[in-house]
Amino acid sequence: QVQLVQSGGGFVQPGGSLRLSCAASGFTVDYYNIGWFRQAPGKDREGVGCLSMNENRSYFAESVRGRFTISRDGYKNTVYLQMNSLKVEDTGIYYCAADSIGLARATCVYTRSFYDTWGQGTQVTVSS
Repeated sequence: QVQLVQSGGGFVQPGGSLRLSCAASGFTVDYYNIGWFRQAPGKDREGVGCLSMNENRSYFAESVRGRFTISRDGYKNTVYLQMNSLKVEDTGIYYCAADSIGLARATCVYTRSFYDTWGQGTQVTVSS
């Protein structure tokens, strides 16, 4: 069964850091593009960034660029979203997702329609 299980998240003050984990089962993350998304209360789910399998590099939305990074641990079959210098506006439910045909793409995009396997989501709250 193809599955993504998320962990991490929680409550942090502005300026703090959190790391989210996204553990895969039923497939190998090394061969998939992985995207991260978030949904703030009352808003649509938006793309945060993605990790391209072919390029082994990541791309980020302007709102988080320079503060967030994505990494992959092949041994643990897990992808991480490291979030630094967190802001109140980063609050929301964060989702990881896998693009099963990422191997065929030259790069990744953090658009929902490109992803077909989703994690369960994890809450991140940034507040003083």
